[in-house]
Amino acid sequence: MDSLVFRNHTSLTEFILLGLTHDPVLRVFLFIIILCIYLVTICGNLCTILLIRVSTQLHHPMYFFLSHLAFADMGYSSSVTPNMLVNFVVERNTISYLGCAIQLGSVVFFGSSECFLLASMAYDRFMAICNPLLYSTKMSTRVCVLLVLVAYLGGFLNTCSFNLCFYSLFFCGTNKINHFFCDFAPLVELSCSDVSVSAVVPSFTAGAIIVITLIVIAVSYSYILITILKMRSTEGRHKAFSTCTSHLTAVTLFYGTITFIYVLPKSSYSTDQNKVISVFYMVVIPMLNPLIYSLRNNEIKGALKRELGRKIVS
Repeated sequence: MDSLVFRNHTSLTEFILLGLTHDPVLRVFLFIIILCIYLVTICGNLCTILLIRVSTQLHHPMYFFLSHLAFADMGYSSSVTPNMLVNFVVERNTISYLGCAIQLGSVVFFGSSECFLLASMAYDRFMAICNPLLYSTKMSTRVCVLLVLVAYLGGFLNTCSFNLCFYSLFFCGTNKINHFFCDFAPLVELSCSDVSVSAVVPSFTAGAIIVITLIVIAVSYSYILITILKMRSTEGRHKAFSTCTSHLTAVTLFYGTITFIYVLPKSSYSTDQNKVISVFYMVVIPMLNPLIYSLRNNEIKGALKRELGRKIVS
């Protein structure tokens, strides 16, 4: 029996992604909408990175982290969106065993890195508002680079935990994944091996990252709120709070959706609801982040106007 399972496992070379819907009209509609969203995502985040790079007025820690957040958003969306678009135009969308592992790894890497980057940005706002005199020292270039390296290292380690557990799974039945990408939960459901360890380890590492980064964000904003309330000037309060609104909006959107997927019990929502929420936090939010930061940030709008003015004049 064990040898039969092993042969079935080794003969499995691909998975079939069932996607979002089988309705041909809806598939065309979703293809157009998601393609437009993806193009806006790439253009918006790429423009954010280039603007921060060329504008000396934006060479500050907050925008350094924002440029890496934009990079993570592009990677996050690109991990699943191109394959999802293919799913809309082909009858049978397959992904190889190795391709599934790569897609799972890239999703986990960029998603985990984004959690750490959002926490780093919260810490940056805490230092800027609560300790302005020490800000230049505490948020030096060396510290900022170190925080970004920690973000990517955390993403890499979490990716290793997911991929090692993925390779430990044996598949001896159907190879149809009821999702639009290689998410770990549907893969565990397909497995016919003991998943007592394989399912717990990724949940623990992902949960730990979410909890730790949320604690950093919550503590940072608790101190920020206390500091703002102590300010006597209404203008000072407004200015201090306005520097945090974009980040708070991004945090609320991102953590609100991943909490729904990874924290709430699976019995509280259906597979179709899971797919819709996944589309929102993997496809829509990466598009919204550059819009949130550009529309609600006067420094970015000012830098964009100056750079466009220089291009027009030249």
